Formats: sequence, C-alpha cells, structure tokens
Amino acid sequence: MKKDVMIVTGAGQISMAIARRAGYGKKIVLGDKKIENAEAIASVMKQAGFDAVPFETDISDRSAILALIAEAEKFGDIKYLVNGAGVSPSQASIEMILKVDLYGTAVLLEEVGKVITEGGSGVTISSQSGWRMPQLSAEEDRLLAETPAEEILGLEILQPEKIRDTLHAYQMAKRCNEKRVMAECVKWGAHGARLNGIAPGIIVTPLAVDEFNGPRGGFYKNMFAKCPAGRPGTADEVANVAQLLLSDSGAFITGSTFLIDGGATASYFYGPLRPE
Repeated sequence: MKKDVMIVTGAGQISMAIARRAGYGKKIVLGDKKIENAEAIASVMKQAGFDAVPFETDISDRSAILALIAEAEKFGDIKYLVNGAGVSPSQASIEMILKVDLYGTAVLLEEVGKVITEGGSGVTISSQSGWRMPQLSAEEDRLLAETPAEEILGLEILQPEKIRDTLHAYQMAKRCNEKRVMAECVKWGAHGARLNGIAPGIIVTPLAVDEFNGPRGGFYKNMFAKCPAGRPGTADEVANVAQLLLSDSGAFITGSTFLIDGGATASYFYGPLRPE
C-alpha cells in the first residue's frame, strides 16, 4: 500500500518526538549527517511499529538534500517535512553554524517546497535565540527572507567582521529561519501546502546537555530557572505543537513561527532575565 512520505532531518530527540506523534501510517525517511544516529532512531521507531528508514544526509550541502528528496520520492508523494537538523553555539564554529542552520535550512525549505504534495505541511525547528537579539531593519529582514539561498552567505550582515561570536551567528541563523518560513510559505501555498516554524527554548536533549556543560552553561541554567515556567521543556512538548501544525487542525496556520520557551523570552524583556 502506498503511503504518504514524511522527511525528517536531524536524528535527535525533538525530531523523533514529532515523528512519533505525527508519523504513524506514513513512510518516514530519517536523514542525519551521521548515519549511525539515523540508524539508531530508525531502529527505535521500527521497534515501536513505525515505518522508518535511515538515510545519510548533510543539509549544508544542496546535493545531499536533493539525494534525500530523491530517496524519499521512491516511496511515494512527499507530504510532510520535519526539519530538526542543526548545530548549537557550543558545538560549532561561526562558519559551520551559518552553513548548516542558516544556509542549509534555506535550501531544504526551498527544495522540499518544489515537490511537496497538495495538502502537505512542514515544520522547521528554530530557536528562541532569534527572538532575543536586537531587531534588524525591515530591509535586512527582507534580505534574509528572499535572497537566493546560494547568495545568502554573501550578505553584508553575515560577513565575519559583522558576527561577534558563535551565539550571535546562531541568533542570526534563527532569525533567518523565521523569515525564510514566511517567504517560503507563499511558494508552498502555490502547491496547496503549508509551512511553519517552532522556536523552542531550553529543551532537554543531548544538544542541550552539551550547552549546560559548555562555556555558557550557567547562562542557560539561569534562563530556565528564572523563566515563568521555572523549568526546561521536553521534546514531547514541542511535538504537541508540531502535531497541530502538521495536521488538518492547523489548516489555517502557515508562515508562522511558534515560540515555545516557558516564557523565557518574556522574562528577558520584562522580567528577572532582563539584562542590566
């Protein structure tokens, strides 16, 4: 029996939580740069009754993204995208963060948007970080949204002398994710499909644990301690929102990015996390 196909990038806890929540009855093609990670998550899902296959892919490489899409198309129409691939400020260099989180996401949304079937839906995982940096100008936001993906890393605001550190690079990448979702959702709409983003706060995953134990660990621990929720979140709480966005219940939602951070951003602007 032919199934709808769900592409999932980034074999991590958030991606798996979303795939388990919304991927039953579908063919799940699970892509990750490290094939052993994709194989491990696919194995867990198969043992739980899901139809998941691993595939090695690197979203910082357009040819790798095209290979992932070609693999997915072998199984049927691509109807869903869950993009959870990315690197964090403690894991990678400025160059790698911009290449993976900014350029890679832009290419993935562009290429999947060309083949997404009618009634399809996509979710890309961004971050609260893009909401806390100083506002960009309307023109800078437009450039992040609309510049062709192959030219985007050449933008003046993304040049090395303009990027202070890896956190700043990460914030710029996540701001770009939000703007690309808005611009690409218009193109997806021409196919009768929808595209949204989710911007999580501190979610307990192996990536987050790296951050807790990294040079900015105290900053992150203080953030979730002083946010209104008073705790970090879980991958399943992100999946709750993704399920809405991927399902017919979210049929009028497209081009939006949902902030899920326990109120940390609100506290940053109007509460105890506000910078002195």
